[in-house]
Amino acid sequence: MEMHALGVMQSLTGRRWTWRPGAEERLGQRLAQELDLPELMGRLLASRGVTVEDAPAFLDPTLRALLPDPSSIIDMDAAATRLAEAVMAGEPVGVFGDYDVDGACSAALLVSLLRELGCTVYYHVPDRILEGYGPNSEALRAMAERGARVLVCVDCGTAGHEAFAPLHNMADIVVLDHHKAEGAPLPIRALVNPNRLECRSGLTHICAAGVTFLTCVALVRVLRKRGFFAGRREPDLLSYLDLVALATICDVMPLTGLNRAFVTQGLRVMARRARPGIAALLDVAKLGEAPTAMNCGFSLGPRINAAGRIAQADMGLRLLLAGDAALAAELAQTLDEVNKQRQLVEAEVSGQAMAMAEAQLEAGHSVLLLAQEGWHPGVVGIVAGRMKEKFNRPALVAGITDGYAKGSGRSVPGVDLGGAIIAARQSGLLATGGGHPMAAGFSLRAEALEPFHAFLEERLQTGTLPMSAELVVDGLLGLAGADTTLAQLVARLGPFGNGNAEPLFVLPRARVVRAGRIGKDGGTIRAMVEGEGGGRLKALLFRAKDGPLAAALENPGAPLHLAGHLRAESWQGRVSAGFFITDAAPA
Repeated sequence: MEMHALGVMQSLTGRRWTWRPGAEERLGQRLAQELDLPELMGRLLASRGVTVEDAPAFLDPTLRALLPDPSSIIDMDAAATRLAEAVMAGEPVGVFGDYDVDGACSAALLVSLLRELGCTVYYHVPDRILEGYGPNSEALRAMAERGARVLVCVDCGTAGHEAFAPLHNMADIVVLDHHKAEGAPLPIRALVNPNRLECRSGLTHICAAGVTFLTCVALVRVLRKRGFFAGRREPDLLSYLDLVALATICDVMPLTGLNRAFVTQGLRVMARRARPGIAALLDVAKLGEAPTAMNCGFSLGPRINAAGRIAQADMGLRLLLAGDAALAAELAQTLDEVNKQRQLVEAEVSGQAMAMAEAQLEAGHSVLLLAQEGWHPGVVGIVAGRMKEKFNRPALVAGITDGYAKGSGRSVPGVDLGGAIIAARQSGLLATGGGHPMAAGFSLRAEALEPFHAFLEERLQTGTLPMSAELVVDGLLGLAGADTTLAQLVARLGPFGNGNAEPLFVLPRARVVRAGRIGKDGGTIRAMVEGEGGGRLKALLFRAKDGPLAAALENPGAPLHLAGHLRAESWQGRVSAGFFITDAAPA
């Protein structure tokens, strides 16, 4: 098979199309036979590294099959034991969170369970601008002075040496985190982080909410052994999986192994709408059907994140903790309005950053470092993601205030940005910095931006990256065969996201029969397409800005190769197939 799908070297969005690397053909055939599936499905499974033995758990991921022993994470037993002691002794607990979705979900999970177990729980979410990222002594001390004998940091704290140092005589400190660790472990009661250098759990791919859920499993296990539930009902831990699923998706964790079980089972919990906060979010996002991973990433997550970016940092957590439907609806509506404000701020910064990025690329830079006075620190991470997607380069964006630059970066697959940021901090270029391979945060004096930029370019060596990301194609589909049955089969490979890409198909030589704009501000193109061999299929292009792709759909002429996703859509109880266009190329 030729390397470039259908020979497309430059599509209407400027991308090369390449075939997804295939597995041995016999494996795909065997998978299809063993599972009684079409051969196409066998090939899709094989190309994703699924073996015959793994296939049942992949297609039906359950916690029963995939949940590890929580004790495999270093310090887990110490954390669970100390929390169990607090529960049994009636000691108050303080929970210090973070202002993103993972932080909010982690805190909501722990606060809710501890309260269900009878604990008094205080919580604090730091203000992004006034307090910055991570634990601070003042907020922790305030909870300890209110009586908290245990202080738990979730989704932060791995690098909290300075914040914890003054507090050791006031309370026991437990950290539940997943960020990259470095150096010697903290001298605290427990640091539960599968990314600790000495941890051998193999759970480096789970988010903080996943770590927190496993801690809750371990806590309940300790309490059970100590007879706490004699005459008491045990909490239903599975009911908290909606929070774990939302965090896993929004923190862009790989949807493989345990994470597939978290998300699959969590979406089912979410569909029951038992948590008033999530039900209210679904309502303001106008999502009436069962939620999907895509809904979480594009509709729910941004609304929770918006509060931490430009409003009250703890609003997302308060929404997730809301026990009253009326309060939840009020908070969700406020978050919806805040998110609209965030979009306006983001659009302004994005426009300025785009011009700056184009100038840097023209000057020969292989990593984008964009900084300017007045850029709101709450949107720099989103803008960095936009720049990364547009130019297929690691992109870092910072706002400058009082001579100090504070920002976030996003990376492309295979380029460890978090490691580079940590190295830059260790070298003295940064005041603060850390993160994951794909995302990181940093701060530095504005005059150090230029040497920091040079350090990143030398460290990351990204000069050979193409200017546009390749579009990886799974296969060709004839229009006549692109029906509801196949769409429902493809959906069984989900949930889709990082680490488990949704299959991308090409409808070769398709013709647009008709097309028109729909939705708010005409942002979506709806079309009907037909194939050379017959068959018609409805197609949609979201975020249809003016450009070659939109023009080709709105002014049909010559046939097009259409690349996109085949999905089963449910509307008022009726299921039909739809093709969601990602790209196109002249046939």
